[in-house]
Amino acid sequence: MAGLKSLAKDTAIYGLSSIIGRFLNYLLVPLYTVKLSAASGGYGVITNIYAITALLLIILTYGMETGFFRFINKGDKEPMTVYSTTLISVGTTSALFILLCVLFRTPISDVLGYAGHEDYITMMATVVALDAFQCIPFAYLRYKKRPIKFAFVKLMFIIPNILLNLFFFVWCPWLSQHYPDTVSWFYDPSYGVGYAFLANLISTAGQMIYFIPELTGFKYRFDARLWKDMIKYSMPILVLGIVGVLNHTVDKIIFPYLLDDRAYAETQLGIYGAASKVAMVMAMFTQAFRYAYEPFVFGKNKDKDNKVVYANAMKFFIIFGLLAFLAVICYLDLLKFIIAPDYWEGLRVVPIVMASELFVGIYFNLSFWYKLIDQTKWGAYFSIIGFTIVIVLNIVLVPRIGYMACAWSSFIGYFIIMLLSYFVGQVKYPINYDLKGIFSYLVLAAVLYIIKEYTETDSLVVNLLVGTLLLILFVIYIVKRDFPLKNIPVINRFIKK
Repeated sequence: MAGLKSLAKDTAIYGLSSIIGRFLNYLLVPLYTVKLSAASGGYGVITNIYAITALLLIILTYGMETGFFRFINKGDKEPMTVYSTTLISVGTTSALFILLCVLFRTPISDVLGYAGHEDYITMMATVVALDAFQCIPFAYLRYKKRPIKFAFVKLMFIIPNILLNLFFFVWCPWLSQHYPDTVSWFYDPSYGVGYAFLANLISTAGQMIYFIPELTGFKYRFDARLWKDMIKYSMPILVLGIVGVLNHTVDKIIFPYLLDDRAYAETQLGIYGAASKVAMVMAMFTQAFRYAYEPFVFGKNKDKDNKVVYANAMKFFIIFGLLAFLAVICYLDLLKFIIAPDYWEGLRVVPIVMASELFVGIYFNLSFWYKLIDQTKWGAYFSIIGFTIVIVLNIVLVPRIGYMACAWSSFIGYFIIMLLSYFVGQVKYPINYDLKGIFSYLVLAAVLYIIKEYTETDSLVVNLLVGTLLLILFVIYIVKRDFPLKNIPVINRFIKK
């Protein structure tokens, strides 16, 4: 249990930074949806370009983050050699990427449908290249078990980014209206969405300052043989990473091309993208767990009780994932105010997107069997299958049912590859998961969700009271079945008294 306690502690710290960071970033959602109306399609542009950069980030890291953890924990190479080899590799490819995007920014912007906005391409190419490089020192912090600095550096991107967005979207427009001479030399009200990308660029570049200790003080060494082994290991992870992120983003990338009217498509994409943000609580939880779990698994691989720990970790992930799902559903009447009212029609995607994110988290837990036995090709197979399902369903259904096709395609795609990974994994690397216990939580969560849906009223107070009651019932079941109060520190002292 000591291993699980360590995992829980690190997950809590990573989770705190992730949750606080995402919460602070949530402040940008109402800002964008108020300043960029649904009809303008401005938020659709943000959704589309950030989906493209998410894909590019996976390509530019090409699996080396996971490869770094694998080879630095093998013990047959000096750790700083592994680290510096990874840094040199990713740093070189990131620099080349920036150069190519700057040289060919005009044809790239034309192909993406942003002719006349070459600056969007230059800014976001630089952002994604810096992000890719920074993934390695972030991974090094996780390897060194320094979650506090990890969390601090993450927040030191988010806070300036929010302040800059407030500056460009709130303060500058006010000054432009009342004291135009103070900002007219640099601020253009018509630039609109471009300021979101500029704020991101400045914040990402500034984040490099905090990595100076992780990038200096040691001798850089590039081990060509090690690099080849890392590339061989990481290439299948790149494939599954590309396809995995496409499962998340391909709908947002291709959506404008699946409808005849580009302006209408950007409006609809903006509604879907904004509504999906409400469901990102599940993504926050999954990401926090991932940050702590990846180095934990590779470090735990040699222990005798490793499979027991993996099984318990899966169960607890699902329990708290379902708790997050129900919390959002039960308080959706409040959470919807994160976005402007003209985006509310998209809230029907929230439970579907959250369920998809839960499948993503379960699939991530299951995926370690092929990483631990060095058969990462299976991850590529599963991801390709999931991607094929998602893209085919989007192409077929988007022209018929609009952005609802995006939500359902991801749901179906991840559900299928989750099952595939489980069944193949039980053959290749069997783990005795508590399926009975997990199933009981899934059934209870489904029943509570149905009750919530069928008890909706026009009264905000009634809806919140019903939601709170249902959430309490789920927590009581958790405490009774797996977290008895007598085993919880502090509380057990009162029980004994």
